[in-house]
Amino acid sequence: MNSTLIKNAKIVNEGVIFEGDILIEGEFIKEIAPHISHKPSTSQVIDAEGNYLIPGAIDDQVHFREPGLTHKGNIASESRAAVAGGITSFIEQPNTVPNAVTQELLEQKYEIASQSSYANYSFMMGGTNDNLEEVLKTNPRNVAGIKLFLGSSTGNMLVDNEEVLEKIFSSTPMLIAVHCEDEATIKANLERYKEEYGDNIPMKFHHLIRSEEACYLSSSKAIELAKKTGARLHIFHVSTAKETDLFTNKIPLEDKKITAEVCVHHLWFTDADYETKGTLIKWNPAVKTQADKDGLWKALLDDRIDVIATDHAPHTLEEKQNPYTSAPSGGPLVQHAVVAMFEAHLQGKISVEKIVEKMAHNPAKIFKIEKRGFIREGYYADLAIVNTTLPWNVNKDNILYKCGWSPFEGVNFKSRISHTFVNGQLVYANAKVKEGCFGQRLLFER
Repeated sequence: MNSTLIKNAKIVNEGVIFEGDILIEGEFIKEIAPHISHKPSTSQVIDAEGNYLIPGAIDDQVHFREPGLTHKGNIASESRAAVAGGITSFIEQPNTVPNAVTQELLEQKYEIASQSSYANYSFMMGGTNDNLEEVLKTNPRNVAGIKLFLGSSTGNMLVDNEEVLEKIFSSTPMLIAVHCEDEATIKANLERYKEEYGDNIPMKFHHLIRSEEACYLSSSKAIELAKKTGARLHIFHVSTAKETDLFTNKIPLEDKKITAEVCVHHLWFTDADYETKGTLIKWNPAVKTQADKDGLWKALLDDRIDVIATDHAPHTLEEKQNPYTSAPSGGPLVQHAVVAMFEAHLQGKISVEKIVEKMAHNPAKIFKIEKRGFIREGYYADLAIVNTTLPWNVNKDNILYKCGWSPFEGVNFKSRISHTFVNGQLVYANAKVKEGCFGQRLLFER
């Protein structure tokens, strides 16, 4: 049996940091102790002295572009970048081509991942205005949840029929994850700016087109519907300070029926960055103001916001260089998300324990993922070692995304991922990804 002994690590788990050793046997964590002297003769030993050992991050929202959009990225290329970034599990969204809105199309994605994914995987079932029957066939044991676009984004999956929405919310016991932006508000705003600028709308207006009002109107409606129907609701990529008041920190996460996620880019960039980054930081929902960024950080730290994710959504540079109205929204983030949060830690914004809570523990709790997201004996050995004293610069030579660029290009990070384990396999070390298919289908305790 393959085994690894990690020595002298600063182990970060469940709100505590303690020095110790971890023995991995096969796919699982066999033993956690202050000092492990015994080890099988076949094991490799890694001395992690001075470095953090964290549970591998679980990214609950990615777009890996396969099938149908593989010129931008695919499950193999983007999961490879993810493990280099310390992300060991991902939940991918249904707006691929064709959209994953039938059980057959959904299973085709699982089949692709079973042959190619470096990281553990799950795929969300997509809801539309007319596929309730298919949605209700979804197996809660091996599918993460149902995804609804309440504002149009990449693809054509807008659910805008209120009667259908209420049926979905009241009919499925599964977690419903939503993209919330009010379509009518956005269309009216866009037309106003198009009248003045045509297709070449300056990027600085993006957050005014996909506005605070559009986000709040949609999020508040979704929450109202969830409360009315008793649905289990998870709101993706909250982007405004105003929306954070819709969520509570008065009850434990396990008891929450309405939870929220914030993405790395909304914690890092503001509308002031449009001047230098342009469409490279065009996302839906939009990166907004400094006041919004400050409000998101506050809600993250006081536990109104539960999860940090990426909404990783690569496009080619050529696509991004189109005029405003035709430049797609989204950008690649999985390789740099964890180190970006460690950079925030080194700036005094967030503790390492809180990073682990928001990027590993809480996604595992919210989605009820089986035996992942924590450093516990008997759990899968999905782990990352983070060195906070090895600075590096993000550039074209070390970017692993198929699209070949990053919104973080030129940034000097003080931390780096030195090792990543997926199911007990050392898949990333010495700045190199081990080639192979290491991921497993995530299972859920429901």
